[in-house]
Order: sequence, then C-alpha cells, then structure tokens
Amino acid sequence: MSDHGSRRLPVVGGRVQCTPDTAVSVDRCGFCVHSALVVVGGRELPSPARAYCSRCQVTSGVDMAKVEAVVCDDARGEGFRSITSIIS
Repeated sequence: MSDHGSRRLPVVGGRVQCTPDTAVSVDRCGFCVHSALVVVGGRELPSPARAYCSRCQVTSGVDMAKVEAVVCDDARGEGFRSITSIIS
C-alpha cells in the first residue's frame, strides 16, 4: 500500500500497535474509522469499518480472527475512533 499517511500494522497475538503507546485487539479495527483495509490470506480487503459507510458497502463479512495486518490511515496518530460517531 503506498497511500500517503497509511501504515501497514501487523497483527501479533491478536493485537495491533495502534499508536506508539497503545496496542489494541484487532477486533477494534473492525469498528475504527482509520481502518482502511485488512489483509487476509495475503489479500487486501475493505475493512468492515469502511463497509458500514453507505458508499463503501463492498464487502461481505470479514473474520477479524484471520486478519494478518491492518492498513491504517491514521496520519495524525489519533488512535482508535469509532465509526459509530460518523454513521449515527
């Protein structure tokens, strides 16, 4: 992934290093506005968080337990921000 500001966060022990000080469960990424893509079986798929957006409903369910990495577009280092704050 070469998009400016995106980071590829590996999943280690079911967790990703969300910010330099915070590791979170990969399940949280499924509800985070910064989660752009998830990697499953070496393939990049739209994140479940982005699928909630009415313009981006392009994915069937993603088993977050099988996610190998998360492509995160959090360029400001904000950390987890729930998608529900946007879609509610």
